[in-house]
Amino acid sequence: MKIGILNGGGDCAGLNAVTRAVVRKSEEFGYEVIGIRQGWAGLLNVDTLPLGWNNVADIIKTGGTILHTTRTNPFSRKDGPETVLANAQKLRLDAVIAVGGEDTLSVAAKLAQTGLRVVGVPKTIDNDIVDTDVTFGFDSAVNVTVDAIDRIQTTGESHDRIMIVEVMGRHAGWIAAYAGVASGANLILVPEEPFDLDEVSSFLTKRHKSGATASVIVVGEGCSLKGAPPGDMTKVDEFGHARLGGIGDLLAREIEKRTGIETRAVVLGHVVRGGAPSAYDRILATRLGVAAVQAVNDGEFGVMVCLRNNAITRVPLANILGKMKTVDKETISLVKDFCI
Repeated sequence: MKIGILNGGGDCAGLNAVTRAVVRKSEEFGYEVIGIRQGWAGLLNVDTLPLGWNNVADIIKTGGTILHTTRTNPFSRKDGPETVLANAQKLRLDAVIAVGGEDTLSVAAKLAQTGLRVVGVPKTIDNDIVDTDVTFGFDSAVNVTVDAIDRIQTTGESHDRIMIVEVMGRHAGWIAAYAGVASGANLILVPEEPFDLDEVSSFLTKRHKSGATASVIVVGEGCSLKGAPPGDMTKVDEFGHARLGGIGDLLAREIEKRTGIETRAVVLGHVVRGGAPSAYDRILATRLGVAAVQAVNDGEFGVMVCLRNNAITRVPLANILGKMKTVDKETISLVKDFCI
């Protein structure tokens, strides 16, 4: 049997650990593995490389992905799905393991309906994929974010400033929520709840009048003002997502204008994606990679392997279509309890 593996969408820590696990488990079954480079683009353009244990033995601790990745959407290309299926046959692939977030796995789900033998593995730093408790990449991203906020907090305190930290999170504020609470941020803003500038400024004014000399605000990049859409819709990717960013700078300008307190914004951006994965993400990614090959061996396709109640299981890939796991009410309540 010949298995292809691809990584699609934004990179995150743990992708190489999945690839390593897929190769290891496949070799146990006597299967051949080829890496598909650049995500779905690699099946549109036939860009592949052979993978064996010698290629992957030491990559569990390496960030990024040796397979490289793009946000390519075959369904946005003329004859894209047909080309993917034809090239999978040309490469004599018995199965494809697609490792990705909502967009990559949505493509996998649709291609499964057209006949591609595919197994999905969920990954994203945003932790917004339904039917899995957590995605690998999230824990690493939160750890990096917390470390950065801790550092930013000390410089804010030294200069009596309000420090705004903008973190990734298009529609789901999991990174902002977890990193904000873990770092002791004074205000946390998530995309799930648009905010009012007057309310934010009033909160900070009262806080500083009561004796605080510095404040830290964590804001998800997808946050928006009440009544205003986020992002610049003139610049979208192949999945129709607006290019985000700038909410931190907007907040800094408006808060300083309204409160008179010196305010600075820091955008963590892609630094949160990079670097070595946490131990948790290395283990989770390894478990999911092994499970994906096991699903192929069992002849079960059109499924996503996932973590539920600390057990690895399988759910239909079609479950994720049109759905997203946003920050739940309990977590939002926790966030509000510690905005002081």
